[in-house]
Amino acid sequence: MIEAVVFDLDGLLLDTEQVWDEVREALTRDRGGRWHERAQADMMGMSSTEWSRYMHDELGLSEPPEELNRLVVERMQERYRDELPLVDGAVEAVRRIGVRWPLGLASSSNRELIDLALELMGLADLFRATVSSEEVERGKPAPDVYLEAARRLGVRPENVVAIEDSANGIRSAKAGGMGVIAIPNPHFPPTDDVLTQAELVLESLEELTPGAVESASSRP
Repeated sequence: MIEAVVFDLDGLLLDTEQVWDEVREALTRDRGGRWHERAQADMMGMSSTEWSRYMHDELGLSEPPEELNRLVVERMQERYRDELPLVDGAVEAVRRIGVRWPLGLASSSNRELIDLALELMGLADLFRATVSSEEVERGKPAPDVYLEAARRLGVRPENVVAIEDSANGIRSAKAGGMGVIAIPNPHFPPTDDVLTQAELVLESLEELTPGAVESASSRP
């Protein structure tokens, strides 16, 4: 029985994966680092502690990870306030599902960005629990952020359906024992072998209905 639905944020409700990519690449080049084509894929799903360490260790930036984290978050906040990159149908989909079930959010974003995004979307009051991966030990694909969302919602993980767009997000929710609905990010789509782990794959948020969630939960 479904007792809650937990959403991802970046790449699912917000079209931000390329924004993160642009911001971190620009900072890396500005500070004399070594950006490479694998960097964005490597950092997808990482917590802020993990990706800031990656930028320091792997991309060669001299600033300490805590400073890199601060600089990236500041630039992301500026982008959000200038124009929040909403995915079409995101607000409507959240409201549609929120009528039926309690909602949680399990995101790799920093706490400041989660709160700002939900405020700008007008959805903050709909989420009973929001978790940033910086608040748990490990980022996605480890299950920590999803398990913490379930704990804060007061439900068992097996009674949760997660809505995800990325390979690491799908792996994270599945590792936590949850059912998964995948809505692949068109810029960074999961591979077919990862998508087969999801109970249901949809083409867009417009297809995310209570009936689709029920269908996902009923599959073996």
